[in-house]
Amino acid sequence: MRIEFFGAAGEVTGSCHLLHVGERRVLLDCGMVQGGRDERSRNAARFAFDVRALDAMVLSHAHIDHVGRLPLLSRRGYRGPVFTHRATADLARIMLEDAARLAMADAEHENRRRARRGQKRIEAPYDLDDVNRALRQLVPLEYGEEREILPGVRLVLHDAGHILGAAIVDVAGESNGRERRIVFSADIGPRDAPVMRDPTPIERADLVVMESTYGDRMHRSREDTVAELGAIFHRAHAEGGMVLVPAFAVGRSQEILYWMARHYEAWGLDGWRIALDSPMAARVVELYRRHLTLLDEEARSIWKGREPFQLPNLATTVEPAESQKLNELRGGAIIIAGSGMCNGGRIVHHLRHHLWRPSTHVVIAGYQAHGTLGRDLVERKRFVRIFGEQVRVAAQVHTIGGLSAHADQGGLLAWYGHFRDRPPVWLVHGEDKAREVLAEKLARRFGCKVGLAKPGGSADA
Repeated sequence: MRIEFFGAAGEVTGSCHLLHVGERRVLLDCGMVQGGRDERSRNAARFAFDVRALDAMVLSHAHIDHVGRLPLLSRRGYRGPVFTHRATADLARIMLEDAARLAMADAEHENRRRARRGQKRIEAPYDLDDVNRALRQLVPLEYGEEREILPGVRLVLHDAGHILGAAIVDVAGESNGRERRIVFSADIGPRDAPVMRDPTPIERADLVVMESTYGDRMHRSREDTVAELGAIFHRAHAEGGMVLVPAFAVGRSQEILYWMARHYEAWGLDGWRIALDSPMAARVVELYRRHLTLLDEEARSIWKGREPFQLPNLATTVEPAESQKLNELRGGAIIIAGSGMCNGGRIVHHLRHHLWRPSTHVVIAGYQAHGTLGRDLVERKRFVRIFGEQVRVAAQVHTIGGLSAHADQGGLLAWYGHFRDRPPVWLVHGEDKAREVLAEKLARRFGCKVGLAKPGGSADA
């Protein structure tokens, strides 16, 4: 049993790994790269493996950096099954349809620019037909259900506690009469987070492939983070300013709304105009309603009386014209919009209109990859480039790490600590600094062998 690393190996996006079980080949995730000037070319590039030689694929969850290149994989010839959790199958439709529309719009915008320069046209990586073909390949599973996905290859998905339907991938295979087991954490959620259940502890593996996004740091407590969020709203209201919240449509938007609903009166939110400027996030809330059994006990209990994400003055903007009208506001509004790293979507337009205003407050509540606009804001750059224009950053930027959907260093160490016999671990989905710190912690605490995955590298189980 051997695994090759082709994405998210030294960076936080583009998850893609190839598992060899004897002569069988199983792809784990097929995500988009996010951030950097070469983002478009990297996502459109040839795959580093033979697409038509794949026997099966397993999709851990529906975030675009794990699922975003699936339609391209299908377009280039993969026709096999894609095993995933049933909630991820539902979410994937929302995410991939949106990604296709954005890609086609981006290609059209670029082609207008190229036409003016007499340059060759480009093509979007995939379209809605590719998305629909890929979606037909999805095979939905339940947590804890063992399925023989290929002769001698068995798969079990466990709750990762990250977003709705997110799974830890547990693959056992037989080769030459010997069974080996690889556990791929994908993205591990934090313990005691609202709405989602805790990540499932796993005891047995011959090799662990583990994420390391926050391997070098601890999150603030949720209590302190929620208090900070309330203080930001109070301060912005006193200044008559705007609050802009870049948020992933899946997970982060819902948690922010959850805390706003819990503290509606204490935070004085009745005096705000609140906009969820994300049709995708609104569709995701519907999926939470369909998959209530996947939520934690508290969230299910709240939902019996009312939807935990609902606010009296919350408006969801669907049409682009509605979103554009929000840019005419000069204060008194909280706008939650995608994307989470500010590398596309409606939030970029709001930032262009309001970043240069000192009364604007920008709440960064998630990881910002290198090369993204969100990372520039976190690093307090004085000017950022938006749609080819230099925009001065006079806004107050708040980075609140306690709302992350990823486990911190302590959470990652605790999750690995459940494995018996301390199997070797390979770290993916993290920048080198975070991986190096986590590797040292793992080796010191557990005495296990730790490797840092590199693109094109491999590990044997």
